[in-house]
Amino acid sequence: MYCDPQTWPVAPCHRIPPDDGRGRRVDSLSPVTVNKRLLFGSLAVAAVIVVGVGVVVANRGNDAATDDVTLSSSDDLSPTIGTNAKVTGKQLPRVDLQTREGDTFHTADLIGRPLVINFWYSTCAPCKRELPAFAAVHAKYGDQVRFVGVDSLPPSDREESFARDKGVQYELLYDTNGELISSVGVAAFPQTLIIDPSGTILQQTGELTADKLEELIRADLL
Repeated sequence: MYCDPQTWPVAPCHRIPPDDGRGRRVDSLSPVTVNKRLLFGSLAVAAVIVVGVGVVVANRGNDAATDDVTLSSSDDLSPTIGTNAKVTGKQLPRVDLQTREGDTFHTADLIGRPLVINFWYSTCAPCKRELPAFAAVHAKYGDQVRFVGVDSLPPSDREESFARDKGVQYELLYDTNGELISSVGVAAFPQTLIIDPSGTILQQTGELTADKLEELIRADLL
């Protein structure tokens, strides 16, 4: 410990750095040069990451909290299904689906009546929201228009019960091998096809309200 006799006891004493063996003192701490731009840039990136993670967590919480919400306004519609292939004007592909019991069902057997096909699955949040709307519109127009729900998951009591608990009474089929989903280029769920009795796809759309679905049916199928 070194105390300067001219300033002590006003000024504090300091530890005397060790000698390097050649009569020079060596400080135990080496000076560090900090690039201020790099430091501030790193802090900014870290802040953005933290905010982004917070937004993702908040959105997941919101999805869980709104599973049972029924849409009632066109303002609630998904803005686009641009990730899905454009199939308007094309024929409904002839492929095989499955029933709940595992039996084969040919899509060709759907031709001959006005038809609404809704692609869905139980863990899809927008699908959950619109199922009650489809159930309500089917109850109103089911004697004039055939409704079919096509589930992308394998047949199971869980999937069947999930839809029934939302009020769905129309037929449910399962595209276990993805034949129909691939054929019509579904990449984002839900997707609904409005199909005339000849099998021509007149409309394709994303998430629907009851009012919008009824509007499409009345305009294109009745």
